[in-house]
Amino acid sequence: MQNELKKEPTGKAKGGKARAAKMSPEERKEASQKMVKAKAEIATLPKVMAGSKDDPLKIGEIELECYVLDDEEQTRVLTTTGLATGLGWSQNGVGSRLALFGEGKQFNPFVSKEITQVLDAPIKFRTPTNSTAFGYPATLLVELCEALLSARDKGILRTQQAHIAKRAELLMRGFARVGIVALVDEATGYQRIRERNALAKILEAFVAKELQPWVHTFQPDYYEQMCRLRGIPYPPQKRNFPAYFGTLTNKIVYDRLAPGLRDELKATAAKSSRRGRLHQHLTQEIGHPRLREHLSSVIAVMKLSSDYEDFEGKFEIVHPDLNPQKD
Repeated sequence: MQNELKKEPTGKAKGGKARAAKMSPEERKEASQKMVKAKAEIATLPKVMAGSKDDPLKIGEIELECYVLDDEEQTRVLTTTGLATGLGWSQNGVGSRLALFGEGKQFNPFVSKEITQVLDAPIKFRTPTNSTAFGYPATLLVELCEALLSARDKGILRTQQAHIAKRAELLMRGFARVGIVALVDEATGYQRIRERNALAKILEAFVAKELQPWVHTFQPDYYEQMCRLRGIPYPPQKRNFPAYFGTLTNKIVYDRLAPGLRDELKATAAKSSRRGRLHQHLTQEIGHPRLREHLSSVIAVMKLSSDYEDFEGKFEIVHPDLNPQKD
């Protein structure tokens, strides 16, 4: 026992001890007071009474991190990340996107003062691991979807927002179907005997097949590394990537998956009534899994490269061009 008490601290504890040793008595006292105050604040926060990060609401490939809190309303919350995922946003810049609804003129006619107040006051709560997190009432996702659809009906959405409105439409239709099923189950008492996650499965069955084409395939890591290798800021100004990124993507992605694939995808897209990016015309059974696997490899090589020239050399070794005659 005595030997255990004499053990040197490791990890964060060791770092904390080292920092404390460099502080004056006054600084240590101030740090201690801040810690006590922070712990006292955390103790007053609502905590999770149901839900887990490892058990999100799943809709196809989309996972919405959600919880029920132990406050008076038993608030159902989506984490900030969960809300962004629901609307088809990347996790980067979520705050600026939400500001469009709360402060931006574009959505002002479609967002009530009550919703603006909700946007301005995210809920801080304690997670099951006793850390802190921020979220919004789950109903906010519905409200934002309605705002997007109203803006679309008035013809004021920007071109790059069209796919988000499409996702909002699909989610709203799915939520409506699940809502009536839940009401019938409550009225009949079936909710007590239905299997766990039954409503989520109904939502997934209704939405997933239509929603699948809008799931982000090219993750932020891909664009972040591309910007780094090309020596431009990330995210770029006005959040628009250079047009030549499309040419580079053709060369390092579609020309490396299968011979003649890019031409075939373009031909398929030209015949389709649904406009979209090339990857939306890949098959779900083979094409998409192969693309995701390839992108993981691309990003790994990117992270190992110092600049784009270095990347090209390493990439040619790992993934030789399958269409050498193509520009």
